[in-house]
Amino acid sequence: MKLVTASTMRELDRRAIQDLGIPSLVLMENAGRTTYRILRREFPDLHGEVAVVAGRGNNGGDGFVVARYLANAGIPVAVFLLGSRDQVSGDARVNLEILAHLGIAVAEVLTDADLNPMIHRLAKAGLIVDALLGTGLNSPVTGLMAAVIERLNHLRAPVLAVDIPTGLSADTGEVLGIALKARVTVTYGWPKLGQILPPGRDYVGRLWQVDISIPPILTRDLPLELAEAREMQALLPSRPGGSHKGNFGHLLVLAGSAGKTGAAAMTCEAALRAGAGLVTLGVPASLNDILEVKLTEAMTLPLPEAGAARALGAAAWAPIVEFINEKNEKSAVVLGPGIGTHPETRELVARLGRDLACPMVIDADGINNLAGAADGLKDAAGPRILTPHPGEMARLVGLTTPEVQARRLDLAMDTAAKFGVTLVLKGAQTVVAAPDGRASINSTGNPALASGGTGDVLTGLMGGFLAQGLAPWDAARLGVYLHGLAADFFVSRHGQRGMIAGDLLAVWPQMLAEFSRGTMPPAEGDICFTRVIS
Repeated sequence: MKLVTASTMRELDRRAIQDLGIPSLVLMENAGRTTYRILRREFPDLHGEVAVVAGRGNNGGDGFVVARYLANAGIPVAVFLLGSRDQVSGDARVNLEILAHLGIAVAEVLTDADLNPMIHRLAKAGLIVDALLGTGLNSPVTGLMAAVIERLNHLRAPVLAVDIPTGLSADTGEVLGIALKARVTVTYGWPKLGQILPPGRDYVGRLWQVDISIPPILTRDLPLELAEAREMQALLPSRPGGSHKGNFGHLLVLAGSAGKTGAAAMTCEAALRAGAGLVTLGVPASLNDILEVKLTEAMTLPLPEAGAARALGAAAWAPIVEFINEKNEKSAVVLGPGIGTHPETRELVARLGRDLACPMVIDADGINNLAGAADGLKDAAGPRILTPHPGEMARLVGLTTPEVQARRLDLAMDTAAKFGVTLVLKGAQTVVAAPDGRASINSTGNPALASGGTGDVLTGLMGGFLAQGLAPWDAARLGVYLHGLAADFFVSRHGQRGMIAGDLLAVWPQMLAEFSRGTMPPAEGDICFTRVIS
């Protein structure tokens, strides 16, 4: 599903109206009518009056259309306009005048003195429709508008937001001064980036996408998308009858050092759960016996160490290359979980990242070892997926963690293009960025994932999909999506507290079966992906 910024959505509106000849009044009518239909679906047992609080622009015009459909259905409706009628123009003016012709009163709210009577009436409402400000807001809300939002947030009635909750940035999800908290948001055309990114997602409630008759062909080349179930289901590698383990790839995992054998083990187990036919763990030789005990289904490859450090040494290069070239059957490589940052390990990582032709996932200490030396990835012999968390990303690009978090999307896209890699910037709404400028925002996962080892599971999943032949872009998106979905699956049954990384692997088969069949119910707070046709 495509994602848009406010400026992109304005351009899509313009092209639909001016280039394709779709009247703007038709778009507003479609928006308001379908919002009314969703309102009735989300709030089937309305009690009391529905209050529509509208601004002077097109967002208010959408609200006026909703008010008309409510009145036509015999539902008591009260309309409040934050401003004067004389300040309303264009399509919004047309729909305001229709309300007047129908005898539907519109109360003007012009000063603080008008605020108390409005709030007194809204305190008795069964539902509030927020049609105050739309996606064009780009500066903090102040004055009377801010006072209205502050008072509305203290009322008991649920809020349905028209296009976007008032006060929220459509581009960043930032709260511009103060914002309304909606239980339901009905957005028009395509979801806005700020509705998906934190903290915006916490304000939109349940998000509905409405087709208002802007042809999807106009969005064909847009670079931003939201990962959704239907597309991810299509990416799952098929497993035809008569297949054998050789059909599903052989993944080499280079991981582990003293004190960090768990990272290596979980990465291998996750790759097998993802469907890789064979997994071999390349591990410091002195740790081989430990990993042979920890792992049952994966094989091990003892490798030369960096002195007495019990970490992979520079001399591991030759046996790694020999193993990969043996029978030419190794499909992909995972590099980094728990390998440490010994100088010899750092030298080995730089060489592997640059010179191995296999597709590769580089994670954790693999990324830390590349800090200051990632330019070598530009000329890498094969495709690379980098999977940093914000701290690792900060070390990779020479910024602080807060600076990374402040510009996650732009930074992920810039870094992917700079180094020619697929970059997975982990965190709430993980960003997957491709070197060609595309970016995907993940829609699954929850805070239970904030636990040691869950990143190793994610790395193994992506490596497993890469080994089965998925392109890096697809392997990264599918791995991220299903990793989050496994956490949602666990939490829906056991709650957020107490989940550990191994729980993701324990629930994986049942989760994947339900996901593949399309029978897994959405988690509480999930985005609603239903594309409602007007």
